[in-house]
Order: sequence, then C-alpha cells, then structure tokens
Amino acid sequence: MRKYLLLLMFLCLASLLHSQNKFELVSPNGEIKVLFNLSDKIYYSIDYNGEVLLKDNSIQLTLKNQVLGQNPKLRRQKRMSIDEYLTPVVPLKYSKINNRYNQLLLTFKDYSVEFRAFDDGVAYRFLTSQKGDVEVMSEEFAINFPSDYLLHLQQPGGFKTAYEEPYTHIWSNTWKPEDKMAVLPALIDTKKDYKILISESDLTDYPCMFLKGTGENGLISTFPKTPLAFTESGDRSVKITEEADYIAKTKGTRNYPWRYFVISRNDKQLIENTMTYRLAEKNQLQDVSWIKPGQVSWEWWNDASPYGPDVNFVAGYNLATYKYYIDFASKFDIPYIIMDEGWAESTRDPYTPNPKVDLHELIRYGKERNVGIVLWLTWLTVENNFDLFKTFNEWGVKGLKIDFMDRSDQWMVNYYERVAREAAKYHLFVDFHGSFKPAGLEYKYPNVLSYEGVRGMEQMGGCYPDNSLYLPFIRNAVGPMDYTPGAMISMQPNVYRAERPNAASIGTRAYQLALFVVFESALQMLADNPTLYYRNEDCTRFITQVPVTWDETVALEAKAGEYVIVAKRKGDKWFIGGIANNGEKEREFTIKLDFLNKGRSYQMTSFEDGINAGRQAMDYRCKSSQVKVGELLTVKMVRNGGFAAIIE
Repeated sequence: MRKYLLLLMFLCLASLLHSQNKFELVSPNGEIKVLFNLSDKIYYSIDYNGEVLLKDNSIQLTLKNQVLGQNPKLRRQKRMSIDEYLTPVVPLKYSKINNRYNQLLLTFKDYSVEFRAFDDGVAYRFLTSQKGDVEVMSEEFAINFPSDYLLHLQQPGGFKTAYEEPYTHIWSNTWKPEDKMAVLPALIDTKKDYKILISESDLTDYPCMFLKGTGENGLISTFPKTPLAFTESGDRSVKITEEADYIAKTKGTRNYPWRYFVISRNDKQLIENTMTYRLAEKNQLQDVSWIKPGQVSWEWWNDASPYGPDVNFVAGYNLATYKYYIDFASKFDIPYIIMDEGWAESTRDPYTPNPKVDLHELIRYGKERNVGIVLWLTWLTVENNFDLFKTFNEWGVKGLKIDFMDRSDQWMVNYYERVAREAAKYHLFVDFHGSFKPAGLEYKYPNVLSYEGVRGMEQMGGCYPDNSLYLPFIRNAVGPMDYTPGAMISMQPNVYRAERPNAASIGTRAYQLALFVVFESALQMLADNPTLYYRNEDCTRFITQVPVTWDETVALEAKAGEYVIVAKRKGDKWFIGGIANNGEKEREFTIKLDFLNKGRSYQMTSFEDGINAGRQAMDYRCKSSQVKVGELLTVKMVRNGGFAAIIE
C-alpha cells in the first residue's frame, strides 16, 4: 500500500512538473495557439487552427553576468484578457482600433516574459527588475521553420544602411549564417494558407533587431554593438572608432522591445494590421492640437525647376522659385512645402539661411497663404546644434526633415527619441529620412509623422512596381512610409530614361494617383514640378483631395508582390486605390461596393489606365458615374498600372 501511495505521489508530482513546464496561450477567437515548453531554454511554438507554423522557437536575454531564459524555473503564471478600443492621435488606418488579446505573464527570478495572443498574431517581450544599470550582451530571438518557407527580405551589406535595398526572395533552407543579414520587417510565406510578418514595437534605449539565417531552416537575431567613440566623416555622417562589447547599457528595471508576428490567412490582413500601434507606448504629449498631418510640395525630385509662360524668373533654389511653390501649394490647399538641401548657406550651419533664398521672407509669405515651411537638415547638424528647435519655433518653421542617420544602434535609437521629444517641446513635427522602420516612437511622440527608409521614387529607375508591390505588405504594414509619390511623367520599364530635372517614374499615371490612397504617410509628398501639376489639373485635383489620415481601411484585393486594391474612408467620402506589378499584361477585378452606406446614391470620379497604357504609360481615362451600395465595380489594371477613385 505504501509503495502504491509513493508511486501515486511521484506520478502526481511528475504531472505537476510537466504541467508547469508545458502549457499554452490561446487567442480570443481560439484560432492561434502559443505552445510553451520550459527546459534548458524558454521554447514556444505557434499553431494556427491545428497547423504548426513556427516550431520550438527559443528566447534568451544575455546580461553581463547572467543569462535570462537559461534553465528557467517558473515561479508563477498570471493570465488576463483585454478587450478595449484605442484612439490614435494620427490615425493612419482607423480612427478607432480594437485591441483584443489574451495575455500570459511568466515570472522567473529577476525577470518576466510577457506573451500576448491576438486574433491576428503573437507578441512577446522581456521585463527585468534589477538594481542599477545592466549591460545587455545579446538577445536570442530564434525561429525554426517546420518546412521550407519563402522569405521576403531587405538585406543590407552591414549595420550601416539607408534601408533602401530592393527586396530579395530566398528559401529558408538556403539562408546561411555567412549570407547577408536582413532588416525588419520581414515577411514569411509558408506556402500554405498563411503569411507571417515579423517586426518590433516599443523600441526605446535599445538597438534595432536584425535577422540572420541559421543554415538549418531557421533564423536568429543579431544586433549592432553600442558605439563609444566617433570621428566626423563629412557633413552628414560619423565614423565609429570604438564599440562596446554589449548591444545596450540600460536600466536594470525596464520593459524591453516587443517582438511580434502578424499572422494572416490572406494577404489583405497584412494591410489592415495595426500591431505596431497596439504594442507601442502610449502618447506622451499633453497637447496634440498643434500636430497637423498633411501633404507637402517637394522641390528636390524635380530640381526646383518650374518653367513655362508664367515663370518669368530664373528657376532654382532661390526666393522667386520658392514663392512659386508656395503659390502652387496655396492654390491646391497643400498645407506645406519642404525646402531641401540648399536653403541654408552651409549644411553645417542651421542658423544662417542662404541669402538667395531669404527664408524669413518665405515664412512670412507662406503664413499669409496658409502654407507652412518644412526644413531639411542632416542629423549631424541637428546633433551639433540641439538648440535649433527653439530657434526654428521662433522663426515660424512647422517641421523638420532629418536625413542620413543610416544607423540603428542604441545611441542612434536614442537620438530619434531625443529629437522627437525636443521637437515636440517646440511644436515642430519630424520626418525621418535615411531611417530605420517605424517601431512605436511615432505613437509615443505623434509629432513624428513619417519615416523614409524605403526604396522610393528618389531612386528613379531603381524604384519599380515589382519591388514596390511588396511595400504595403512589409514596410508600410508596420507604419508610415515617405515614398515621395506624385510623378506626372510616367514610363513603362522597358523604355525608362529620365533624370532630374525631368524626373519620371516607372508605372502608369493611374498607378501614381493610386499610390496616394494605397501608401500610408502622415506627411505625404507631391514630388513633381508645379508646372506639370498645373498642366494636369484633373490629376492634381484628385491627389490633393486624398487625406493622409483615415477613419477606416478595407483591403479589397491583395496578393503580396503582385497587386493590391484598398478602399479608405475619411468622414463620408471613400477613396479606392489599386496598383499592379509587371507580371501580367492586364488584370481585371470585380469589386463589390458593399462598404458604402445603404439608401444613398454616390458620385464616383475614377482614373483608369487608358487603352494604350501598357505601352504608353501616360495614357489614362478620367470617368464620372453614379454608384450605390452592393454594386459591382470592374477594375482593370495594365502591367505596372493602377486605378484611383473618389466616391462621395
């Protein structure tokens, strides 16, 4: 009898230990499961409707004298469910967002790991509670694929990058440790029903995460080291002369960045996702009434070169030309113009305007016409003159375009936040160029309106739809993106020949108009020459009606890398934008207008690819028609083509 009781006790204890080490977290709708196994590390797998998508992933955080996640001894679990609505200050997709998830907090000695299961994905982060500062030597984010997956990646040559590389498409089995690493976000095609988007949020006082192949059908994280000493390298960069052996020196009690997976059953869900926002730190600004997202006329792409019978001055980076841009912006209710490189006498001195430009007169002139001035600066000039925010506020400047950061180590991540905070103090918004992807700072400080870090139109012939059709599913799916659309000279790729001042884009005219609806940016450029916008007034009237913030987003048709059609609502107006790659001579879609209100008749103005647009990309048709809810709309797009419409 005693032997029986001892055996029973042993089996109960084994069962208890097993249940302590193996458990699961399920999404609110029951479709996504995170399966945990605590042994030598913290392992987890992700299952969608019974199918394992990621298997035996592992996490660790290595501090100088301790490895968090090694031989973990679980002290307690705490579970909770959240179902709330959030209201973003700058609504890029929705003015109201449902934040619904189940949470599991695993507490160990000195640290915890928090997992959240959403209906559209999974996220986790480390939390530590240690005295003083800690040195983080590395962080392990290791993913294993149960079969060969197709990876869509942006792969720079090193940690110093402008984030403008075209996407590469490689099979997970072939990605070796010695191959180029990849930046976030990364898109995984399981070649089944699911795609997985990987990125991070609430990134603060910590470097950006990069990914490397393991050579064993998996990937693992890598991070830039913290720089300790620099020497200057020209007017817009520095050379790192000394690095620490750690990736971050930071507070011992803190939350670390979220690592997240958006999991989609169809590609439309990638476009509609709001994961970066749902995981970001809450808005830190008391007064946000002064933050005014909007469109902006930009002179660099067209080399400040208006021409024609109404241009009775020598065009260039001078007072008369900038007044012309302000007059153009004023006519079409564009709230801003950007003054790019050349507005100051020297790129190193932000306090001495170029006398040919007369900045103060332009600020005065713009104010009379309700057009604000945005100034371009190198990040290094900002760093060396950190009191310029106060000065620019006193001058009447509205925002800054800060360029060439090209790094994402802990020092540079902190630089972004210092800039955002100081700019907000003086009611200035910021557009980061040469920058890493959005990772939550734009919600913590909503005066950060956009980020570049994308292969956009400044790449001229290097910016083509076959690459750009991945952007709504990868880069733009994690936050705002300054792609600088709006070309009025359009070409098919086989005949592309262009350079500034006669800059041109690959893709049809309708494709260019659609970009304003499809791509998300709270500061959306009109990149082309006012002269061409005046000559194409129907297109310009459409572009300048498109909002930069939205109440509702509905993805209608989507296939990553090939095509996308979205409908977006602002107030009681709907806009439709569709773009296609070079893969097919012509595509045709039937769209049901079931998102419109019942009992109302709507006027639709649409811009469509013309009959010859597949060869002559400038060919388009502008049509007007009556539509109502439930009607079927036929959308045709030629190769590198588009469709754009306003329904009101």
